[in-house]
Amino acid sequence: MSSPSTPVVPPEGRTVVETDVLVVGSGPAGSAAALALATYGVDTLVITKYGRLADTPRAHITNQRTMEVLRDLGVEEEVAAEAAPQELMGNLVYCTSIAGEELGRLHSWGPRPDRLADYTAASPTRICDMPQDLMEPVLLHNAQSRGARVRFDTEYLSLTQDDEGVTVRVRDRVRGDSYDIRARYVVGADGGRSQVAADLDLPLEGRMGVGGSINIVFEADLTHLVADRPSVLYWVLQPGADVGGIGAGLVRMVRPWHRWLIVWGYDIDGPAPDLTEDYALSIVRKLIGDDEVPVRIESSSAWTVNHLYAESYSSGRVFCAGDAVHRHPPSNGLGSNTSIQDSFNLAWKLAAVVKGQAGPGLLDSYSAERSPVGKQVVDRANQSIGDTARIFDALGLLSTEDPDEMVAHMAARKEATPEAEKQRAALREAIAFKDYEFNCHGVELDQRYASAAVVPDGTPPEEPTRDLELYHHPSSRPGAKLPHAWLTTDHRRQVSTLDLVGHGRFTVVTGIGGEGWVSAADAVGADLGLDVGTALIGPGRSHDDLYGDWARLRGVSDGGALLVRPDGYVAARWAEASPDPDAALGAALRTVLDRS
Repeated sequence: MSSPSTPVVPPEGRTVVETDVLVVGSGPAGSAAALALATYGVDTLVITKYGRLADTPRAHITNQRTMEVLRDLGVEEEVAAEAAPQELMGNLVYCTSIAGEELGRLHSWGPRPDRLADYTAASPTRICDMPQDLMEPVLLHNAQSRGARVRFDTEYLSLTQDDEGVTVRVRDRVRGDSYDIRARYVVGADGGRSQVAADLDLPLEGRMGVGGSINIVFEADLTHLVADRPSVLYWVLQPGADVGGIGAGLVRMVRPWHRWLIVWGYDIDGPAPDLTEDYALSIVRKLIGDDEVPVRIESSSAWTVNHLYAESYSSGRVFCAGDAVHRHPPSNGLGSNTSIQDSFNLAWKLAAVVKGQAGPGLLDSYSAERSPVGKQVVDRANQSIGDTARIFDALGLLSTEDPDEMVAHMAARKEATPEAEKQRAALREAIAFKDYEFNCHGVELDQRYASAAVVPDGTPPEEPTRDLELYHHPSSRPGAKLPHAWLTTDHRRQVSTLDLVGHGRFTVVTGIGGEGWVSAADAVGADLGLDVGTALIGPGRSHDDLYGDWARLRGVSDGGALLVRPDGYVAARWAEASPDPDAALGAALRTVLDRS
């Protein structure tokens, strides 16, 4: 293959640029794919039809699993330094306006004392709020510093595949000419109107356009109204306004406490809203509820609420990720998280195949593992929208279309009557039920994979002890993410079990009596041309389990072992020491890597 930086001229005379992996799109999925691939040493080219990265905050919630991914890729600290921390995220407010009456609050994103313990125990990372226009530069700039190339103003037009690779036709939107890019593999991360997914004719379930929304980004110093109840989200209910007469608007903190984004609904079956500055300003004023606050409108845009997911994420040598294959509202804050995690799952597999360490069958596991996650996320996000109706019902907003009656029903909860007491209880229960949107820890962390890249150990799935969506259930069963536990090094430094694995390689984790697994990792790695890491945990070893948490979570004896994939997921598990660890480990790796 010619040098990737030098265009070559094939016989037909059309200029071609070559690369191992072409990434179409520079959003969270595309930028994360570029970062991971470049980190793994894969020649990567990113194209985007836009002249810059995201210029609006859009996605923002960054959950613990995504922060674990970013930790593995070496950018966790950079993201945390830019993001709003968890302690500024946790007071979800329901009110009649920011300056108006409060209807209720919900601890969100894990700060309630009993839930904070769950989040603290689950991961070495913390959830944070990182707007997309800050996240994309961190991802893509680090990808570039590690060797990825980026071409802005470069529009994807079409692709053709053959047995050796993919030829992608693109257009330079500055010069106006078209040319070809030749890649061994393509990642289609071109968003919710993905042309790559359309050209592949990926099977999609659900529908687009189930609702209409407007985003308004504005600047206003609301410190005096919100600093005592810090949150990233303030829900405003104003009877008589717009959709359905209820007027539910969302005021989202972008930067505390001066940059904001409002989400306001419109009737998707009616004419599109005329997004003038006066119109945007009227909505902002209405939701703030204090006309004395100076406001500057930054931007406004309309978008649709979707309920759509792909049943398959790939065709041949082309793989789609992010909004290209799962399209849903921002409820639960799962969008960019799922997109980044898609790319993390795919990147190590592409790297292994490109480097000749794995057979092409490994790539089939991407769709098998991630498409069920996409469906779950789409369904969960749309369900969360539906769950909001409980709050409307408790306030008496669904029993009438008269705005004056709605206001009267809301006020009735303040009375000293049995009916009002029931209403107050119903409202508390309805708000508490939104835990499924704002504290959905299990959905965020407990993705389980079943594919040819996971070797079952014959054990049945664990019986959940708590709600599967609300609570994290750590497990070392093959197909689960390696559990986090704090260990100490021989220099008394504290490290997470997650820090012992990943970083682009397979790792064998064992304990005292498992020295055979360590030797097997060296022997099998040399045989397969892999750098297989090892971690031996126990007293007197490089890492010790002084708290005893790892012994509780590991699911194997001291002499047993876990084979952990580059993405931190358990590929295989042996409960006890093996009489032939070389054969056991070799068979597992050959199976996972499609080299059997």
